[in-house]
Amino acid sequence: MSAFRPRGPRNVTPKSAEEIDELVRKMRGEQQRPENYREKSLKLHGWICAKCGREFELANLHLLTVHHKDGNHNYNPPDGSNWENLCVYCHDDEHSRTILADYLEGKDKK
Repeated sequence: MSAFRPRGPRNVTPKSAEEIDELVRKMRGEQQRPENYREKSLKLHGWICAKCGREFELANLHLLTVHHKDGNHNYNPPDGSNWENLCVYCHDDEHSRTILADYLEGKDKK
């Protein structure tokens, strides 16, 4: 049976000044990048489900999602006109209605 022994330092080549500068620029850029659309939508529309009216707190905010009204996740206008905040249950219901409508119209995707 082998005993646990911590590993010694690995032979890692030190990074050059240019590589370190690039890492620092990348990290600073990530700190200063604009907020994602979920954060913007939560600020614009509040912590409430637009469908059922359930209000959220920090402890359960992860259950509040952003629904793209037109279905295009790449269309994120800064005014929030393509977003609505929906709880996970209403969001699931919204998408299942679309699937059901497509099925009933014969748009079966197979």
